[in-house]
Amino acid sequence: MKLSHESIEVNAGLMIVLTLIAISIGGLVEIVPLYYIQDTIEKVDGVRPYTPLEQRGRDIYIREGCYTCHSQMIRPFRDEHMRYGHYSLAAESKYDHPFQWGSKRTGPDLARVGRKYSNAWHTQHLANPRSVVPESIMPNYPWLLEHELDYSDIADRMRALKVVGVPYSDTEEEYLANVDEFGPAMAELLDIHRAEESLLAQAQSEDWDGDRTRLTEMDALVAYLQVLGTMVDFSKYDEGYFAEFR
Repeated sequence: MKLSHESIEVNAGLMIVLTLIAISIGGLVEIVPLYYIQDTIEKVDGVRPYTPLEQRGRDIYIREGCYTCHSQMIRPFRDEHMRYGHYSLAAESKYDHPFQWGSKRTGPDLARVGRKYSNAWHTQHLANPRSVVPESIMPNYPWLLEHELDYSDIADRMRALKVVGVPYSDTEEEYLANVDEFGPAMAELLDIHRAEESLLAQAQSEDWDGDRTRLTEMDALVAYLQVLGTMVDFSKYDEGYFAEFR
């Protein structure tokens, strides 16, 4: 056995071939069963794709590297539940490309930050974090208020996401399917052909950055932050796993 093992180690070509075979078998064992499991990601009422404005805000969130300090996945541990709320469900990330689970936290988890603070608080916090959280080490992002939002390619961005499975509608059949799945109002917002119109309408629906006369990157980012964790009614999931914590 020793000689056989040694003969493999000293033969680089054979070692590579056997390693690839081992990796392939392991990958097949882990991946193939997923295609035969119907509930790998459970269906959760309320989860929907991001609207055009929210999606642009998410793009800015990624551009600015916010994910390097903030995770968006609450683990199923008591301390996480007490601080952030219900643990993250797989379905909450099914339209995220890429997902923002994160691997570390310099700042708090943001999976449930939506509507926890006002639009004005988020705007002030992003522009000058220490004005609302004195101990914060987060950098300032004042340019978000200065830069007008570029949404000229929002339809193309939505089409790209559609390729990887996000159900934005580009045909009448897809639009009607979204009406059945998400309701008429949301189906309008998820229609690629109405992307710019929908983005502008949502931007005007709230005073996101404190200035309704301009459409800034801050508008989009605040809209994105305010939707995080708000799609699911977690009161339906309070029983069971965390019942012992109450």
